[in-house]
Amino acid sequence: MTDKPVTLAVVIGAHGVAGEVRLKLFGEGAETLKSYGSFDAAGRMLTLKSVRPGPNGAVARFAEIGDRTAAEGLRGTELTVPRSALPALGEGEYYHADLIDLPCFSSDGEGLGHVVAVENFGAGDIIEVERPNGKRFMAPMHAVTIADERAVIEAAFAA
Repeated sequence: MTDKPVTLAVVIGAHGVAGEVRLKLFGEGAETLKSYGSFDAAGRMLTLKSVRPGPNGAVARFAEIGDRTAAEGLRGTELTVPRSALPALGEGEYYHADLIDLPCFSSDGEGLGHVVAVENFGAGDIIEVERPNGKRFMAPMHAVTIADERAVIEAAFAA
């Protein structure tokens, strides 16, 4: 996989007056952010000083943000790390970010389009595929094989 940036959180607002920010998380929780130390925030590096669970996700303090005004200025900013900074995966595991834009083929060899989203409505992951004509369909991950930088979907699910 390329070393594209992976979004781990987004700043949703300020918390208090000392420069802390509220984060919406896209990973396993607030504790996992501690292992990264710094994040790219729209071209600016932010050094994590502390993070704890908070309303709607987490509350974090960055060394470069010293007051509420600076914290409010980050609203909507994505916090990213390079793909290479993420932990290694076990057999059969995948990061959603690795699936987006993968070309898709049916198990019969038909080109289907590319992955545009990965959803989970409670019963397992589902990929959304956009066909070249712009129409979309969904397939459950149990019917998808990821190999050689492509997704192969069982033909019955690609109708």
